[in-house]
Amino acid sequence: MSCIKKIVLLFILILNFNSAYAFINEKISFTSFHLNKYEITIREFKEYALKNNIVTEAEKTGGGYEWGAGWEKRANWNYLTPYGNKPDDELEPAVHISRFEAEDYCKYHGGRLPTFEEWKKAAYTQQFKSDLFEVGKTYKYPSGDTAINMNSQGILNYDRHVSVISLPEGINGLVAMGGNVWEWIDDQEKGNSLTAGASWWYGASKTKKEGAQFKPSNFYAIYVGFRCAFDNN
Repeated sequence: MSCIKKIVLLFILILNFNSAYAFINEKISFTSFHLNKYEITIREFKEYALKNNIVTEAEKTGGGYEWGAGWEKRANWNYLTPYGNKPDDELEPAVHISRFEAEDYCKYHGGRLPTFEEWKKAAYTQQFKSDLFEVGKTYKYPSGDTAINMNSQGILNYDRHVSVISLPEGINGLVAMGGNVWEWIDDQEKGNSLTAGASWWYGASKTKKEGAQFKPSNFYAIYVGFRCAFDNN
C-alpha cells in the first residue's frame, strides 16, 4: 500500500472514531414534544445503568429471547452482549430491554415513552422543510412513499440490527423509525405495550403504521429497543 493510501485510510479511521466518540442523541422538536433522533444505544443505556446500579431482567435471568421454535431464551444475551458476545459497536441499539426498563430510562433523563399518536406524527408526516420530503404530507413508510434505506429484510438485508449512525435519515431527520429494532410505545392494553417500526427480522410491510403490534410489557428480546419523548416546557 502506498504512503498516500495509508494516510488517507488513517484519516478516514480517525474521522469515524471521532464521529462515534462524539455521538449525541439529538432531540428533534415537534409541536408539543421532542423525540430522540436515534434509538437509545448500548452506550447510553450502559452509562445510565452504571450510574444507577441497574441490572436488567435479561441479566438477572441469564439471557434474553430470540424467535426459534417459539421464543427461546439465549444464554448471556442482554443489552451489553446482545448476541451473547461483545457488540461490534456500542452505538447499536440497546435491546433485551422491557417496556418498564425503557420507561425508567426515559424518566431518569426527564422524558417518557412516546404515545403512538406522537410516534406516527414523527415517523410518517413531514413537519419541516426538506429537500427530500414534502411538508405536511403523510407517507406510507418512515422512508417515504417507497420502502428504501431501511434495515429490513429485502432492503438493506443486514440480518441483524446495526449501529444507529450507520443508517440514513428518514422523515423529519429521524433514523431507523422503520427497521433495525421495534420500539416500545407508551400505549398499553391488558398488560401489553405497543411496539412500532418493526425490526430487521421483518420485511418493509411491518414498518407501516398498520404494522405496530402489542407485546407483553415485561418482555425483552433481541428485536426490541426504544427511544424517548420529551414534553416541551
